[in-house]
Amino acid sequence: MRFCPNDRSLLVPVKRGDKTVLRCPKCGYEEEASGDVKSRYQSKAAVENKNPVIVVADNPVNLPKAKTRGCPKCGHDEAYVWVQQTRAADEPPTRFYRCTKCGHTWREYE
Repeated sequence: MRFCPNDRSLLVPVKRGDKTVLRCPKCGYEEEASGDVKSRYQSKAAVENKNPVIVVADNPVNLPKAKTRGCPKCGHDEAYVWVQQTRAADEPPTRFYRCTKCGHTWREYE
């Protein structure tokens, strides 16, 4: 398992032509993968058959798309969107966006 040097996120394997690279889902950092990279990671609990959590790198994004004011990185106006409660329950939720063109992720607060 490898982690992003920028934001410490788990790097996931992604196919690039005939080779596999490890990519950060948050910032887009990539590095070449060694030959022993698998297409999925399993948590320690999954190995011990307790509450399995599996991260699959080949999953398509199953999030709704929305028109936005534009990606801060490339300016594209369409992004995947999801809402997550990141602060106290009496605060409004945070909206996250991931550009459908470049994959950049950003957030907006209400």
